[in-house]
Amino acid sequence: MKTGSEYRASEKQFPLKIVAGGFLLVAYVICMLLSFPAASPAFSVPERLVFDLTWTGVKAGTAVLEVVDEKETVRVISTANSARWVSLFYLVDDRVETVLTRGKSAIFIGQPRSYRLKIREGRHRRDKEIIFDQVRHTALFIDHLGKDSDRKEHPVHENVFDPLSVLYYVRTMKLEVGKSAYVDIFDSKKLWNVEIQVLRKEKISTILGEVNAIVIKPLMKSEGIFNRKGEVLIWLTDDPKRIPVRMQTKVAVGAVTATLVGGIY
Repeated sequence: MKTGSEYRASEKQFPLKIVAGGFLLVAYVICMLLSFPAASPAFSVPERLVFDLTWTGVKAGTAVLEVVDEKETVRVISTANSARWVSLFYLVDDRVETVLTRGKSAIFIGQPRSYRLKIREGRHRRDKEIIFDQVRHTALFIDHLGKDSDRKEHPVHENVFDPLSVLYYVRTMKLEVGKSAYVDIFDSKKLWNVEIQVLRKEKISTILGEVNAIVIKPLMKSEGIFNRKGEVLIWLTDDPKRIPVRMQTKVAVGAVTATLVGGIY
């Protein structure tokens, strides 16, 4: 049986674990939202977006997105870290990174070359990588914390994205309320066809002032981060930049919200 102190420790950790689960969901969505609109001069590189992560109105951490121009490639980096008060009980240190090879297509800036996800949430660790071969149309999945044999190549077609770059392509699409967009994503050894629902348009208050926003909902099927759990809503500015100004995901108790609070955009 648990002692009184053990019960108190469990009660403290319960909401923190909920927040940690929302951390990765929101941070993951944030980094997927970065894109390069076709033939649009409004989007600038480098770009840096800073978000406050809150749970039931209390700040629980920070997420930062950076887009770096490396001439031949473009690197997108997303980090999420727990606030000091959360870290005392349940440290969250997540990093997702993708590299895009610049292409000649006018549809999107390039194709994914590599994807890496490294997370630390309490005692939980994950470190997985996908290496794309756009000539042979294959994706090599590697679990760096698994067995030596957990390294397998899978066939993919030309227009497949990793979990971070998938919405780059969505950002090039014409988003119409009531209609869905569909994209293919390779993650956790499987190819998924993901539906992006365009729910509505609304005006919201942001660090940019009152803006018109498009609200979308990705129906993630991946067995990886989203695991088919929790509704995710995303607010994009209804302009050529399509800046993600708010993200929200439901968790076991309440919701975790990411709100744009600063950066270079």
